[in-house]
Amino acid sequence: MLNFEFWRTFWAILLLVFWRYRIYGRNRVPFSGALLIVANHQSYLDSGAVGVAVGPRHTDSVAREGLFRIPGFGTLIRWLHAFPVREDGGGDTRAIKETLARLERGRAVIIFPEGSRTHDGSVGEFKRGAAVIIKRSRCPVLPVAVEGAYDAWPRGARAPSVFGQRVSVAIGEPIPHDELMRDGPDAALERLHMEVDRLRCNCRELM
Repeated sequence: MLNFEFWRTFWAILLLVFWRYRIYGRNRVPFSGALLIVANHQSYLDSGAVGVAVGPRHTDSVAREGLFRIPGFGTLIRWLHAFPVREDGGGDTRAIKETLARLERGRAVIIFPEGSRTHDGSVGEFKRGAAVIIKRSRCPVLPVAVEGAYDAWPRGARAPSVFGQRVSVAIGEPIPHDELMRDGPDAALERLHMEVDRLRCNCRELM
C-alpha cells in the first residue's frame, strides 16, 4: 500500500481543488515530541483537513467504530493510524488508553472532544472523556479549528458539495500541560473550547 505521505499529499490536492483549502498558523506546530491536537468536528472532511494542516507531523486520530467495518475503507484508515472509538456517546476506556499509549510513544494524536459532528457548524460541548485524556497526557495540547467543512458536507448529507465552499484550518499556540491544568481539568476543557471557537471565528472572518 502507498505510504502515509502519498495519501496526505493526495488529500491535500483534493482539498485545494474542490474546497480552496487554506491553513493559518502552520508554523506553530511542534516538529517533534508527543502532541495532543484538539479540534472541532464539522464533517467527515475534518480528519484529513487537520492532518494536512499539521504536516510534516504524521498524525494518529480517533474514528467512530462503524467506519472500520466498511470494506476497504476500514483497512485504509487503520493503516493511516486511525483507531476506533465507541459510537454510543459514552466514555470509551479503550480509546482513552490507546490515545495515551500513542502519546507516550511521542506521537501526534488528533481528538475531537465534541464526540460527534456538529448539527449547525458551531462548536458543541466538549465531552468529559477529553478532560481525562488532557489530564493524563502530560504533553502540550494544540488547539485547532476547522471552518467551512460543515458548509461543504453538513451532517445528514450523503455526499459533499464541491467547488462552492472553502475549507480552512487555523492552528493556535501549543499550550504546555502544566499551564493548561493549572486550574483543573474542567477549566482546561473550557479554555480549549473557547480557544478552538475563537480560531474558528477568525477563520470565518478570513474566508
